[in-house]
Amino acid sequence: MIAVRNVTKQYGNKKVIDNVSVNIEQGKITSFIGPNGAGKSTLLSIISRLITKDSGEVHIDDVDVAKSKSSDLAKKISILKQSNHINVRLTVRELVSFGRFPYSQGRLTKEDWKYVDEAIAYMDLSEMEDKYLDQLSGGQNQRAYIAMVIAQNTEYVLLDEPLNNLDMKHSVQIMKVLRRLVDELGKTVIIVIHDINFASCYSDYIVALKDGRIIREGATDAIIETDVLKEVYDMDIPIEIVNGNKICVYFA
Repeated sequence: MIAVRNVTKQYGNKKVIDNVSVNIEQGKITSFIGPNGAGKSTLLSIISRLITKDSGEVHIDDVDVAKSKSSDLAKKISILKQSNHINVRLTVRELVSFGRFPYSQGRLTKEDWKYVDEAIAYMDLSEMEDKYLDQLSGGQNQRAYIAMVIAQNTEYVLLDEPLNNLDMKHSVQIMKVLRRLVDELGKTVIIVIHDINFASCYSDYIVALKDGRIIREGATDAIIETDVLKEVYDMDIPIEIVNGNKICVYFA
């Protein structure tokens, strides 16, 4: 379990994370939702130690993240940020192999390459694994970076808006892959996501943030309710049931 306790992060006079506490259970997909500027990405980065908190604590399996060795943390938790920039010309396979660095330190074994090949296949990239990243579309690039995270084979997988630049087909594919990581491999997935219908259809648990605070959290079915979404987004959002899923009709 990931336990966040009284975490605060401030830039200037603005608290982007304001005394936040939350438990993230293992073996589930937890989605962070909320309007722009709610603090979703900042909280995700604090959990993974990419951003230092001003106060509070984060524990992963009862271990204080602030006191963990970077090498140990990289075997426990992987994260994909919104912006990915590598100033080296790499093929898809080379990029995905970076996910094995915490284990191999750059000297990949047969087992490492097995994880690389499985991740590439998971993301439907086998036919383009030898192409360079600058030859790919934005969506293909995004899938390659997600494959790198999958190859890292951590218990906890954190993804910051993983559906950016993706068309409908590949957005659905990625959410299905994340669902498989949880259901088949027992991973714990935390995602920052803007499309509340993807959160509704694929999440087990939803944490709703606004103005740096958690204003609602709970099982998906309890959060995807008109009154709750009104509080989060300041919009009246009708909800329809389609094939057993709650679909938010926010575009009408």
